[in-house]
Amino acid sequence: MSGQKPSLKSDDSAQSRFQVDVVMEASSAAPGPAAPSAPASTDGSRPPEESKGRFRVVGFMDSGAMDIGLPPDVSHEPDTAKSDSVSLHSTGTGHTHISDSHSNTYYMRTFGHNTIDAVPNIDFYRQTAAPFGEKLTRPSLSELHDELDKEPFEDGLANGEEPSAAEEAAALAAKEAKGGSVKFGWVKGVLIRCMLNIWGVMLFIRMSWIVGQAGIGGLLIDHISSCTNIAGTSSIACNFTYFSCFCKTGLTIGIILMATVVTTITGLSTSAIATNGFVRGGETHIRHFTFTKGGAYYLISRSLGPEFGGSIGLIFAFANAVAVAMYVVGFAETVVELLNDVDALMTDELNDIRIVGTLTIILLLGISVAGMEWEAKAQIVLLVILLAAIVNFFFGSFMPSESKEPKGFFGYPAILLENFGPEFRDGETFFSVFAIFFPAATGILAGANISGDLTDPQSAIPKGTLLAILITGLTYVAVAISAGSCIVRDATGDHNDTVSPTVNCTDAACTLGYDFSICKEGGCPFGLMNDFQVMSLVSSFGPLITAGIFSATLSSALASLVSAPKVFQALCKDNIYPGLSVFAKGYGRNNEPLRGYVLTFCIGLAFILVAELNIIAPIISNFFLASYALINFSVFHASLASSPGWRPSFKYYNMWVSLAGAILCCVVMFVINWWAALVTLLIVLALYIYVSYKKPDVNWGSSTQALIYNQALTHCLNLTGVEDHVKNFRPQCLVLAGYPNARPALLQLVNSFTKNVSLMVSGHVRTVRTKCRLELYQDYARCQRYLNKKRIKAFYAPVFSDNLRHGAQLLLQAVGLGRLKPNTLVMGFKNNWSDGNMRDVENYINTIHDAFDLLFGVVILRLQEGLDISHIQGQGTSVFFFISITLPTFCLYCVCTPADELLSSHEKPPVITKDVLISVIPSPLSLTDQRLLESSQQFKKKQGKGTIDVWWLFDDGGLTLLIPYLLTNRSKWGDCRIRVFIGGKINRIDHDRRAMATLLSRFRIDFSDINVLGDINTKPKKHNKLTFKELIEPYRLKEDDMEQEAAERLKAQEPWRITDNELELYKAKTNRQIRLNELLKEHSSTAKLIVMSMPLARKGTVSSALYMCWLETLSKDLPPLLLVRGNHQSVLTFYS
Repeated sequence: MSGQKPSLKSDDSAQSRFQVDVVMEASSAAPGPAAPSAPASTDGSRPPEESKGRFRVVGFMDSGAMDIGLPPDVSHEPDTAKSDSVSLHSTGTGHTHISDSHSNTYYMRTFGHNTIDAVPNIDFYRQTAAPFGEKLTRPSLSELHDELDKEPFEDGLANGEEPSAAEEAAALAAKEAKGGSVKFGWVKGVLIRCMLNIWGVMLFIRMSWIVGQAGIGGLLIDHISSCTNIAGTSSIACNFTYFSCFCKTGLTIGIILMATVVTTITGLSTSAIATNGFVRGGETHIRHFTFTKGGAYYLISRSLGPEFGGSIGLIFAFANAVAVAMYVVGFAETVVELLNDVDALMTDELNDIRIVGTLTIILLLGISVAGMEWEAKAQIVLLVILLAAIVNFFFGSFMPSESKEPKGFFGYPAILLENFGPEFRDGETFFSVFAIFFPAATGILAGANISGDLTDPQSAIPKGTLLAILITGLTYVAVAISAGSCIVRDATGDHNDTVSPTVNCTDAACTLGYDFSICKEGGCPFGLMNDFQVMSLVSSFGPLITAGIFSATLSSALASLVSAPKVFQALCKDNIYPGLSVFAKGYGRNNEPLRGYVLTFCIGLAFILVAELNIIAPIISNFFLASYALINFSVFHASLASSPGWRPSFKYYNMWVSLAGAILCCVVMFVINWWAALVTLLIVLALYIYVSYKKPDVNWGSSTQALIYNQALTHCLNLTGVEDHVKNFRPQCLVLAGYPNARPALLQLVNSFTKNVSLMVSGHVRTVRTKCRLELYQDYARCQRYLNKKRIKAFYAPVFSDNLRHGAQLLLQAVGLGRLKPNTLVMGFKNNWSDGNMRDVENYINTIHDAFDLLFGVVILRLQEGLDISHIQGQGTSVFFFISITLPTFCLYCVCTPADELLSSHEKPPVITKDVLISVIPSPLSLTDQRLLESSQQFKKKQGKGTIDVWWLFDDGGLTLLIPYLLTNRSKWGDCRIRVFIGGKINRIDHDRRAMATLLSRFRIDFSDINVLGDINTKPKKHNKLTFKELIEPYRLKEDDMEQEAAERLKAQEPWRITDNELELYKAKTNRQIRLNELLKEHSSTAKLIVMSMPLARKGTVSSALYMCWLETLSKDLPPLLLVRGNHQSVLTFYS
């Protein structure tokens, strides 16, 4: 490749702002200046060597035009976009590139000029396939910023254009020709579906009973009777009393309004969530977009996260499945009533309901399995019948007849005052009646539940849902008033029950000529309280009401039967509960959840066998109220988190109204049935705890994440205004561990005393740079996942540097945020220091000096077997290589990872790479490597009974004592006892022991023993001194054997060398290290862990080699050893 440096272009015409040189790649070309661009070819031909021509932007000029330096076969006309030369082609990697049809140079039209920088385009923000089935991406920063040393756009598409309308139409036509999904608008998909689901079983066969129980109004019966008794005294008094009666709050209307308030607030919250962008469902593609079929589950899970979403998803799916049973039982009740009228019961009423219900749900299952289009067609037919039945009822209420009067139907407004007040019977209360009615309002999510089948869910859901709530709410109020105004509560159905002069009768029926007082003893078959089919009596054409009942119940049952499997399928696809993944599979062009249909059928059938509508309804109410509470709380939570991503296009919501809706739902749950509400909440809590414990690897950008960020940021800022206090000191550790799986023992030990107590950062100094940015990103993500998987609570922080010391300096100074900043550097001991380059030792020791200069404490861990296991491929298991090849530059890297750390299926590398998984059977490990591997896991297991020996020789502020104390607070180290060793004099041993015991007791640190070493200054053994002499021999300067100038020059070149003067000056300190090793072997050879004050070396005076020899001599042939030196600021206090 040409190595010619960029140069500014001088042109008399001054027509260009950029000069772009064409860089040729020819394997046989010698290095030298790049050839100039050839004239544009007239015949469209191209020399073979120009197939690798690329652009290089080399400078700016002052004029406004642009000279793009096109290849020889492409002419350029300023301000002319050659759309006819643009073609789309696929790279085979899931991306679409737009390239010039005459060359392989990527062609981009921006502001009428050819440039690779893309203008804003919606395609760049999509998360699913484009109309042509391939993802469109903007040019990466490296493609625009880096030197041009590879083919542009190899990582994606630089595309600022949308396909033309003709191209989109052709793509959509092709998709439909292949059998595309059926889509619905807001009327057919949401409004009709919601109305059918709300106008369910309660409208025709329970609304009259609710009016009979709760009354139209809340006026007491005696007040109504008083009003009736004085009706004939004065027209003015009657009107005044009637007015005061009518002004009282109504109970049935109150029930309807309460349910409407709950559903309206929930509808507003649903609209806000549904219009806050497109939720990915993974299956249903709407042009460029994908929307979910998960309905309420997706609304909650994508807002609050998988913990709440997973739990409420199961409950909501179950509630819909039970709702199928409720609607089918309502249908079966009507059928059995008809059979009973013609004396055609098969067995008895209860068993007949079970038989009819079973046959009905089988028929509905067949319709649902047939597909969404058949289900939608059935909904239209049912809606027409339902509307006709409702109109028929209202017409009939204005047409009373004498034949219907014995059954309690007298017409307007004779019965209004009597039915205005409540008359609860059979133990019913306001809230028990509300619990039976509320399932009628639960159809508001019928449209959202099939949002994946909507053409434009963001527009359809708000319009359809809110309009459906309004229409159905008014309908329920009108039916309640009409039924309460026309029909008495009890009637015998006997024409002979007329008023006799001898009977003192005062109720409304008496004034109309009938005496139903016998009904007070019970047993009357007619009236609001007794006849569930009373609306058929009122209507002008009874069979049409029966058809309406069939329509309402069957349509609602069908909607629930469709909704429940789709919600459950969406939940299973997220794999939050792994055991349920079998139900995630879909079939057919609409991805129908056939297995979910079967499961819903089984649940519905089980509740159909209960055959009691008033038992099934309260169960559903609790589950739906819990779902609505979480939907409302989702909106409040998202608004409270103030995430920039929370931008609903639906503006008619309020976070405090949503919170009030959530609280209202919870209150109503407990008032209806406190134990059922408690069970529901316990189920939600249990599922929440399970998901929290399992921690599914999903990232939905939930409001929980946003709120945690806000809280963390707020707390971090608050901490910056608080001065550090010794009582709150925590060892916040920066651990130089390299790749986290390279030195597991180091991370596991530090995690033992920092987990849930303080900060740990796994620092990684990388000395080998790479140009593959993808590799950097994947390495970072992989390392952080490793820490999370191993439950090591730490942050991974890599830096690039030329050497360890410089990288450590970057980490020591830059890592952390406010008070969350490391104060202790933790390193592994450099076991192989004598076999490597001494310049590495120089950097290692200087890193320790740098930490002290920055007032860090320093901790060094030494295991005799070593810490680094990165050279053991697969760590004792089969080796797996992920070979990621990025074409065409072949940026290749291999990551060896054990079998239990493979990436899961949803953690695949980006589509720009091709992954090859290769299994390699490792050779048997050597005995040394086996011991190293076993040693690396020793801190992972529980430590048995033993001791942690603390050699607190020098007061460093207390860090040497604090770390072992924190360790013993952990369950793994709970059986270990602390033994303290201190230096002292022979004649003061008892005094020193008592003084240390007093200090430890004031620090409130338990200890098992205190040992005072009176012989610490005894001369070491001769053979140990000889061993040390042999150790330092290769590193001595030996200045007496050479000229002074040569010695100084060698010392300057190799500053780590040990001078004779240095040896003599620190002879006593050297002997102390040798002697301490002897004492350590004598007293602590069986300890589980030794924590010892680390010797200090004066910077600039003690050479790196001598200091390393001290550390080597002090720590060799011992159990696990922690060398600790605090920053000599107190970290312990005995003051309260």
